[in-house]
Amino acid sequence: MTNFFSLFILALALSADTFSMCLALGTTNPTNKDKLKLSFVVGLMHFFMPLLGELLGQNIIALFSLNSNKFLGGILIFIACNLLVEIKNKKDISPFEYNLINILLFAFGVSLDAFSTGLGIGGMTTNLFLATSLFSLVSFIMTYLGLYLGGIAYKHLEKKASILGVLLLLGIGCYHLCQ
Repeated sequence: MTNFFSLFILALALSADTFSMCLALGTTNPTNKDKLKLSFVVGLMHFFMPLLGELLGQNIIALFSLNSNKFLGGILIFIACNLLVEIKNKKDISPFEYNLINILLFAFGVSLDAFSTGLGIGGMTTNLFLATSLFSLVSFIMTYLGLYLGGIAYKHLEKKASILGVLLLLGIGCYHLCQ
């Protein structure tokens, strides 16, 4: 039971950044279908990235010298800049297009920490399927919840919520770039 509780806390920690970014994306008023698509892909990434980390981790990190914080920071600042352009040019914004490429790029960016978690997950549990399933489920819920709550903010604040979303994305992006 202690092992499950530890894995659940780890799953929440892995999903916290996703939640905050989706809170900002939710201010762009995505459709329910878009919320489900993004949540599903983020959940899948949080299932497979720790597995990849466990299987390939040390070799990939040594080969590419991957800095996940800087990569994620760059993605978030890019999304925030696109939001700013859309806010300036349109009254009704939907700056983040929920197409396959954008969804995969976003999901990959927020799942890099799950990859690095996979490097040491073997020391925490022998049931990798339980761990990755839990990571997937919690990240799906946190992604959807962030988008949903951001949508509520949009309904009450409209364009001001979008500007708040841009500021959140810029702040989180800068934070990750400085790590």
